[in-house]
Amino acid sequence: MNPIAVSAIIFCCIFGGALLGMLLRDVLPEHHLNADTKELVKLGVGLIGTMSALLLGLLVASAKSSYDQRSAELTQMAANIILLDRALAHYGPATGETRGMLRTALTRMIDQVWSNDTKRGTVLPQTGMDVVFDKLQELVPRTDAQHMLQSQAESIMINFGQERSLLFAQSGSSISTPFLMVVVFWLTVLFVSFGLFAPRNATAIVTLLISAISVAAALFLIMELDRPFSGAIQISSVPLRNALTALGH
Repeated sequence: MNPIAVSAIIFCCIFGGALLGMLLRDVLPEHHLNADTKELVKLGVGLIGTMSALLLGLLVASAKSSYDQRSAELTQMAANIILLDRALAHYGPATGETRGMLRTALTRMIDQVWSNDTKRGTVLPQTGMDVVFDKLQELVPRTDAQHMLQSQAESIMINFGQERSLLFAQSGSSISTPFLMVVVFWLTVLFVSFGLFAPRNATAIVTLLISAISVAAALFLIMELDRPFSGAIQISSVPLRNALTALGH
């Protein structure tokens, strides 16, 4: 589901909980709102607040770790492409066509992953990298140096394919839906308690509104970090574009 839609639902749950708490204040008998009850509620929501903070911290750590790992893998892919091009350049003029195909395949990969069409976000597009590997195997080395360079190029290409497949395998969400639902439930209960004992004035309502927006925005950022190739917080294509610039020189 779209993170904006999910965040809107989360906001409605949280702020709706605060409004529900205000309504319950009129419905509950007076002895349910005495000092002893307030003290017990404060202890309960303090526990829930602590658990919510811990789970939010785990969600942030999980999403950020996954984002950073994919970014590092993409940078490694860019480095491997440059190394592959250098190995082909040292091989000799026979690799001119292969180097051109490598540049074309990388350009297509960048366009497919970071373009604005509806199919963007995949890190395993049909870019022509397989054809480049086939061309490497068709080379006929004549010297020991060319044999070594061909083996090196094939090894680099295999590593590139493994990294690309790994990114594709990790393209799913790392955030557990039940995990997120529990956090939202706890936050809703927390805001119900806020509304239950909040004074009925504009300042209190605005404070609860801003707090609900802030929590929903935090969860939105977590979900955006969890889809680094298609969300608002995308992994930068600069490493691959820099590699593209370096190809052919």
